[in-house]
Amino acid sequence: MVLVRLREDIDAIFAKDPAARSTVEVIFCYPGLHALWFHRRAHWLWNHHLPFWARFVSHISRFLTGIEIHPGAKIGRRVVIDHGMGIVIGETAEVGNDVLIYMGVVLGGTALENVKRHPTIEDEVVLGSGAIVLGPIHIGKGAKVGAGSVVVRSVPPGATVVGVPGRIAEPECPKEDAIPEPPLPDPMLRVVSRLLDRQNQLEDRIHSLEHGISGTGSETQKVELACKESIRDALKEVIDPEVGIDIIDLGLIKDIRVHEQTAEIDMVLTSKTCPLVDHLSDQIRRKALGVCGVTTVKINVLDEPWNWDNFVRKKVPQKNG
Repeated sequence: MVLVRLREDIDAIFAKDPAARSTVEVIFCYPGLHALWFHRRAHWLWNHHLPFWARFVSHISRFLTGIEIHPGAKIGRRVVIDHGMGIVIGETAEVGNDVLIYMGVVLGGTALENVKRHPTIEDEVVLGSGAIVLGPIHIGKGAKVGAGSVVVRSVPPGATVVGVPGRIAEPECPKEDAIPEPPLPDPMLRVVSRLLDRQNQLEDRIHSLEHGISGTGSETQKVELACKESIRDALKEVIDPEVGIDIIDLGLIKDIRVHEQTAEIDMVLTSKTCPLVDHLSDQIRRKALGVCGVTTVKINVLDEPWNWDNFVRKKVPQKNG
């Protein structure tokens, strides 16, 4: 079993580091590999209630490799630490299988109590150089954290996070059969587009109010309107991890319709293939259930209506030839 794990570690490095040339080189010249081997011994001692010796082995590893992994941390299989100098992994951190970690990564805690206070990194995640992931959050399977990013909120599977604080930059979720383009993620530009959409929603609501939605409606209409507002208030607790703003203020909720015990919610996003959609849909469903006795929540994902290029074309008059 030990030989199998060692072989896995070496093969993982060959798979993820094109600079690796020979098995001998990997065994003797890769401090990230040495740090993982030290950690397994330290973790065994930690689990057998020998904390001093576990910390001592961890300390030796830190001195030799420049990588500090607390013996209590849980590290999966085929993890690759590339150019690992300066990496710090806290006591309650959990790292899944096939994770790639570059130099300077910190999996840190934000609490002083002896509780789960470090991140959980799921399988196949890539953590770029200098990335800092703080708190008991989850980084979903296959996600990528860009170099120098500071992540303080959970990240959906498959997403790419960049910036300080970390914002989801891609995938932009292209439509099916679309020709792929080089990714140029700009989260703040998307915020601007959504604010424009939010402005249009407010204008539509004012227009509707001016044309007859008043206190003269039936009792059923009044109840449904009150229920819609209650659901809207509940959805303010759902935060878009891309920008750290609630989905109501971002204008992601286009419309809410309530009929008896069923709520139908129109959410404006790019497409159903986007990993962010599943994350937000689940959060919306959880918050809406039970409000005003709602037992069924249907979520319609609409195409994002605002695209910056389209917006500019609409606002700039076209000159006749």
